[in-house]
Amino acid sequence: MLSSACAIGLLIGLLEWLTPVAISDLGWSLIGTAVLFGVLFSLLVSRYLTRDLARSLSALEVGLLNFKDNDFSVHIPEQGDGQLRALATLFNQSAQVLRQERQYIYQRELLLDKVIQSSPNVMLLLDDQQRIIYANDAARHLFNQGARIEGLKLSELLNGLSEELAIALHNPKGGLFTLAGDNEESEDETWHLSRGRFLLNGQYHHLILLKQMTRELNRQEVAVWKKVIRIISHELNNSVAPIASMVKSGRKITAPLADPKLQLIFDTIEDRTSHLSQFIFNYARFAKLPLPKKGRVDWARLTDQLAQHYGFTLEGELPTAPGYFDLIQIEQVLLNLLKNAHESGSNTDAISLRIYLSVLADGSSGVIIEVNDRGSGMSPEVLTQALLPFYSTKHSGTGLGLALCREIIEAHDGRISLHNREDAGLMVKLWLPSDERSQ
Repeated sequence: MLSSACAIGLLIGLLEWLTPVAISDLGWSLIGTAVLFGVLFSLLVSRYLTRDLARSLSALEVGLLNFKDNDFSVHIPEQGDGQLRALATLFNQSAQVLRQERQYIYQRELLLDKVIQSSPNVMLLLDDQQRIIYANDAARHLFNQGARIEGLKLSELLNGLSEELAIALHNPKGGLFTLAGDNEESEDETWHLSRGRFLLNGQYHHLILLKQMTRELNRQEVAVWKKVIRIISHELNNSVAPIASMVKSGRKITAPLADPKLQLIFDTIEDRTSHLSQFIFNYARFAKLPLPKKGRVDWARLTDQLAQHYGFTLEGELPTAPGYFDLIQIEQVLLNLLKNAHESGSNTDAISLRIYLSVLADGSSGVIIEVNDRGSGMSPEVLTQALLPFYSTKHSGTGLGLALCREIIEAHDGRISLHNREDAGLMVKLWLPSDERSQ
């Protein structure tokens, strides 16, 4: 603007100097040429003086357009006079803050998604038309064998699934429900359903959470049994110890009498107190089971040790990768299962052990150990209660053998199940997780 004013002022001064003589001598055409030259000169001078302002405004415009497209990586040059430079610096600082905020939000979303995908709880997010817009890995494995289910409607997802699950998901209220096993020999599963409804982006969304409660309820049940055992053991120990002491004192006092009847009474009392002490010890061992000390175990060495106690046939090849568990505890479990197999009435040749790798429906990798026999098997009622403490079908059984096996396996984050075989006999199946460090 300043350059244009100067040029126009020079032009006016020139005209005043030339007027009126110059007009008559030079003519109107030459004056027009001079005026045009002055205007062009003023434009060139103005463009030259305002070039930094134009560049800064153009860069700022490009940067703002990138902001509009959610691109905060732009950086404009800091040039020009003080105000333009300050404006460019402020723009670049704002872009850096926005980049950092976006990176923080992105990392937080990744962490949240990782937590949700790794959760064993089933999570479904539905829109108001009951269409699935988000599902975690546990949901995909439960409903569609790990395949993608986003975009499906809930009614489509439930086609072919169990009636109990469909009824529970259509129920507007949450709570506990039970899913029957895949067959008569499978254990029923207890689930907890919870629902939530919230407004997001002007639309209502529905959140469905499913939690497997079977193992948690089993833990609580076993915890109650352990508490009962500790109380009973404490009270019995308080009675047995004085009785044993009194028997010893009675033997010393009555020794000079040499009465065989008194000796028989003392022997009987001592025998029963000894049996009761062993009984208390076995129950206390169940109540005070130590945490497993996991380590790598060679399968061939384990099977050789088992064969020294009970005969069995090893089916198939052993896994090449070593197992990862507490050797002492798992060996105790397998010895107990082999002992039961031999006591089931099965021929020794029909008792077998099979060990192989397996991947569960939820993607967990591990190893399955099967102990098979050709005994009498179990009735459906016995199958449902055989793993409970104090339950036994043997006349002299304590009801702790299979309960202790179950406690050890679940302490390893594994699973144990009992199945009647088709022809005859029983199969006990153990699943133990693999060593995550080797994967």
